[in-house]
Amino acid sequence: MPDQGVQERGPCLAKIIIWDAEGPPPGDGTTVLWRGFGQGAAPDVVSIPRLVEENAGILRKRYLAWIYELGETPIKGRRLIDRLCLRPGFSYWWMTLLAEKCNYGKSPQIDDAIRLMAFDQWAARRHLDTVLLASDNLPLAECIRMWCTKVGVAFEWQRISTHSVHMSWTRRAYLSLHPILQAFAWLPRYVVDRWPLRGVGLKEWQQTEGRVTFVSYLFNLVPEAAQDGRYESRYWAHLPDDLERGKCKTNWLHLYVKDECLSSSGKAAGVIRGFNRRARNEQVHVTHDTFLTARVIFKTIKDWGKLAWVYRRLQNAPSSTASEGLDLWPLFARDWEESMVGPTAMSNALYINLFESAMKSLPKQRVGVYLQENQAWEFGLIQAWKAAGQGRLVGCPHSSVRFWDLRYFFDPRSYGRIGNNSLPLPDQVALNGEAASNAYLAGSYPAGDLVQVEALRYLYLDEARIRPAADSSASKVCLRLLVLGDYLRSNTRFQMRLLEEAAPALPTDTTITVKPHPACPVRPEDYPGLRITVSMSPIHILLPACDVAYASSVTSAAVDAYCAGVPVVSVLNPGGLNMSPLRGCAGAFFAATPEELADELISAAASSSRSTETQQNFFTIDQKLPRWRKLLLEAA
Repeated sequence: MPDQGVQERGPCLAKIIIWDAEGPPPGDGTTVLWRGFGQGAAPDVVSIPRLVEENAGILRKRYLAWIYELGETPIKGRRLIDRLCLRPGFSYWWMTLLAEKCNYGKSPQIDDAIRLMAFDQWAARRHLDTVLLASDNLPLAECIRMWCTKVGVAFEWQRISTHSVHMSWTRRAYLSLHPILQAFAWLPRYVVDRWPLRGVGLKEWQQTEGRVTFVSYLFNLVPEAAQDGRYESRYWAHLPDDLERGKCKTNWLHLYVKDECLSSSGKAAGVIRGFNRRARNEQVHVTHDTFLTARVIFKTIKDWGKLAWVYRRLQNAPSSTASEGLDLWPLFARDWEESMVGPTAMSNALYINLFESAMKSLPKQRVGVYLQENQAWEFGLIQAWKAAGQGRLVGCPHSSVRFWDLRYFFDPRSYGRIGNNSLPLPDQVALNGEAASNAYLAGSYPAGDLVQVEALRYLYLDEARIRPAADSSASKVCLRLLVLGDYLRSNTRFQMRLLEEAAPALPTDTTITVKPHPACPVRPEDYPGLRITVSMSPIHILLPACDVAYASSVTSAAVDAYCAGVPVVSVLNPGGLNMSPLRGCAGAFFAATPEELADELISAAASSSRSTETQQNFFTIDQKLPRWRKLLLEAA
């Protein structure tokens, strides 16, 4: 949705109710829906999620500015960033949860911060007497209470109980510990779990003749190839084979992630050994846990101790920064503690030391490439790579760049700083198409550091873009619907419930095929109001057999369907921001209510526009990979 200015000054509102709870809100007075879009356009109902969408550009810019100014906060004559200097020229600030800005998984309270900014913007031109908050969210209540005090409005809090999340007693016991104790419980558990990977591939790494290094995940492998000792990753398609044919020897540093294919570190160690035997020094494979030693563990604890000492001295000092009078610190105090003394601090310290050990033992490299999502470990990698005197470093966002995935964006002032403790950046960012390039440029990323390459994960779309337009005749009553699920259970459940409520308004002969995320299965018996077929077939097999795709609020599978020419309707989940990779794309459809969903599904299926220039240019597709070859082979 395009950005719009704030609403005109309205009448005096004696009392408003901010409804942050399940079920219908009370009908007395003006209701502000904190996590709802509303079923109609009632004048006394205000939807904060809709205001966020209408003012998205302004709000994202404001939040990024708040994070920037938080890092610049002067504390006893020195910036917070400088007080967190962990290595010469490198500030740990960039590895904290606050700077990482992972609003999807690690820091979901960022969504509340954005909503607070939208509420503050809406309320600025209204006269309020009393604000009643109905919510179970204590940090949110504290933020709104302080806001009310600052603007001279009475505040009331009606605490609404919510359903408790089921978890094991061991998990409950762990979470009940102080973050410091959690950190020292996490470290030995991690070391024991990953010890089988220690030293695997180390000799080959130290003696490698390759001068091109990739840092990737040991995840998303082709199982049949892994069993045969061949490295095939869906992240990199046939690029490794092309480089090998071009006589380019490569090194691969993997971050092991457990999945069905590699369910234990012991199995992962066996696969790494198999890759190295099969490649015969044309490819060298290790994991970051290869470098796990007693010395690395000692240095990790030492670095954690430095952070804990700084935290003790600073405590909540960063809370002095406010966003134009709006104090957001209660939402982030826990993230600050977690980043400085909790398991996150210990994990980040371990990553830095593992990467330093890996890069110091690696012969001089001409170019390195890593999967870029701006997660905390990446900044540790950048620091270690450059400190070791390695060559050019290239970040590569492997999928789409979502507008509201705040990890990819920084305040423009961050890019202008040079010198000590500035934002660690790769030398170049390799972008996989026009959409990603536009997103980075809109975020003020230095244009001279961007280069376009082929979208390796989406090369199959070269053949998928041939499907004909669906039958849009008025007589068509059968609607073939493909549901693309999410890997978060809460998102999938909301998506399916919305479809269940919309189903009575769909054509009577509608067929529904559900492709769940492998990590989040869908059971037909959980949705008795729907007749569904669950399929785990590859998406390129399912797309030609559907008229319209119905995607969760986050899944990147929406892009697969969109670029293949299939109309896509995505959920607008009021529980979070619009994280769809298709947000702002021409021809993309969105729905927030059952009525909107039924209308959009029928309209999208009848649409005759199936292959637009925007869809064709979303990714750069070329099976011969000339851009990747130029980037890597010429450098090598």
